[in-house]
Amino acid sequence: MSLSRARVRLSSRRSAGGRAVLLTAVTLVGAFTLSACGDSGSGRRTAGSAGGNYVTGPSGISTVAKGDRTDAPKLDGETLDGKTLDTTALKGKVVVLNVWGSWCPPCRAEAPYFAKVSKEFADAGKDVAFVGLNTRDNSKQNATGFEETFGITYPSLYDPDGKLMLRFPKGTLNAQSIPSTIVLDKEGKIAARTLVAVNEEQLRSMIDPLLAEK
Repeated sequence: MSLSRARVRLSSRRSAGGRAVLLTAVTLVGAFTLSACGDSGSGRRTAGSAGGNYVTGPSGISTVAKGDRTDAPKLDGETLDGKTLDTTALKGKVVVLNVWGSWCPPCRAEAPYFAKVSKEFADAGKDVAFVGLNTRDNSKQNATGFEETFGITYPSLYDPDGKLMLRFPKGTLNAQSIPSTIVLDKEGKIAARTLVAVNEEQLRSMIDPLLAEK
């Protein structure tokens, strides 16, 4: 075989290898996009880090035993409807915090479940408060359109820069991606979290045990 032919074959192999690597990278990026829209870069996604010896189940929901929980940060500011809200005023209730954006496909996938479950708890007079954290929406119009489309009736704090997400201490069950759902117990402590979109069954599994606590 001539030297020139050997070089052509080697170049072809490298090209094919490069295409394979590129295809693998694109596949991985696509898989991540389906599971979450964004990552804040705060904290780690490993169980057992500082802040409460939490356990992550097969569904991706992390929970903390009652005696190991840490206080949630104060989340306050303007809501999408122009009112003000302070989550520390909700102590005595189980508080469900959902981080979402109107541009996020997994957020749209889980929104009907949040609308249904929040309404059912409200109609039943349960001590549960739902609060949205709307982030990375540059205008309230897109966000309010999202709420109208999916029938979301509970308030959402308007947080276009994601500053409220950063109030959660690193090492705790903090909001690391969009969507994220964090549930506080009646004492205002962080009790459960998931970093992916949830269905009705998963959402209730995060709330019901906290309602039953004494």
